[in-house]
Amino acid sequence: MSKLRFSFVMPLGLVAALTIGSAGTAEAQFGSIKDRIKQKAAEKVAKKAAESLTGKDSTAKSEQSANGEASATSTASTAPTSRKEWANYDFVPGSRTIFFTDFTDDQVGNFPKRLTFKTGQMEVVELDGGQRALKASSPSELVIPLPEALPQKFTVELDVINRDSRGVAANTFEITGGGPLNDSKFTEIGWGHNGFSVSGGGVEGMSVMAKDADVQRYVGHPASFRILGDGPALKLYADEKRIANIPNGGFQRGRTLVLHLQGRDDEKNAVYVTRIRVAESNKDIYDELSAKGRWSTQGILFESGKSDLKPESTPTLKSIAAALKAHPDLKVEIQGHTDNVGSAASNMTLSQARAEAVKAALTSDYAVTADQLTAKGYGDTKPVTKNATPEGRANNRRVDIVKL
Repeated sequence: MSKLRFSFVMPLGLVAALTIGSAGTAEAQFGSIKDRIKQKAAEKVAKKAAESLTGKDSTAKSEQSANGEASATSTASTAPTSRKEWANYDFVPGSRTIFFTDFTDDQVGNFPKRLTFKTGQMEVVELDGGQRALKASSPSELVIPLPEALPQKFTVELDVINRDSRGVAANTFEITGGGPLNDSKFTEIGWGHNGFSVSGGGVEGMSVMAKDADVQRYVGHPASFRILGDGPALKLYADEKRIANIPNGGFQRGRTLVLHLQGRDDEKNAVYVTRIRVAESNKDIYDELSAKGRWSTQGILFESGKSDLKPESTPTLKSIAAALKAHPDLKVEIQGHTDNVGSAASNMTLSQARAEAVKAALTSDYAVTADQLTAKGYGDTKPVTKNATPEGRANNRRVDIVKL
């Protein structure tokens, strides 16, 4: 069976400037995208230009000139920011991290040491704001090695920044499990600003074009793409939207994932990956509490360094609330935990604030009875594994629901 590769021929009229909307959560997380890689030479030029002018107005104009293009486009993403807008989103991240990288342990200019290079032009770069990413400036392929076979119930999370141009019709990336791309025995999933595609592994081949508003939203901007596998079934998500529900996806469970990044050049049409997480999904919350007295989750997400809940937390909060409301005699402690990055005192304070934020959301937004809940932060004092690896630190950053 031949493999259907996702592509579109863009009408000339669609290859136009981005429209401007409100800033989205992904945009806030990754920073200004047009200005995402600040070359040292450009910084020096902008600084000298500012220093050559006098007065507040002149300095402001210089900064506006240096960053004008970034400012004009940094608000183009229209990802929703409230939990209400994520009401139909049902992705719950797996609780046990199998593989994790955000490239913080990699040297800028090198290929990531924990991935396997296959072909193309890829290197770690530093984005605006200091965040690191893997940049692909040509069609590139890499292998994500897993320490064990992909579980029957798994989640994959890819945070990416799309190409800046609407004129390139190819996917931003394609991913498959356990085998090479273009092999009909294995499911291949592709996604980009134009839509998504699925083929192989029992699926004859399908491609769905994005609505024009989403095309505008994602060109040159960050997105979180997620896969939930449960036996043969696959669910695909782009930010707050579930974009596909495939009962016979047949995603291969092996000890590798193959990722193809469709970069095109070094400037406007490079593709960036900022985070990769692969995890095993846990059991139903009440079943887990009944069997072990504890249910751990990494599906409750917070703004970096804060206790503000991210809207992506909605499905996990709903699951916890449903279990508690179905069993009104059940009392639990909401526990906040961190890794060992940062001071012990700040981690303790942050974990307490986050535990209290979860309790407040469950009572105010989901009508859970307050006397069923207590909240306590433990900082980095109760790790479930060593903090020596990215996976270990990821597993230690969690919220636990513990039966009292």
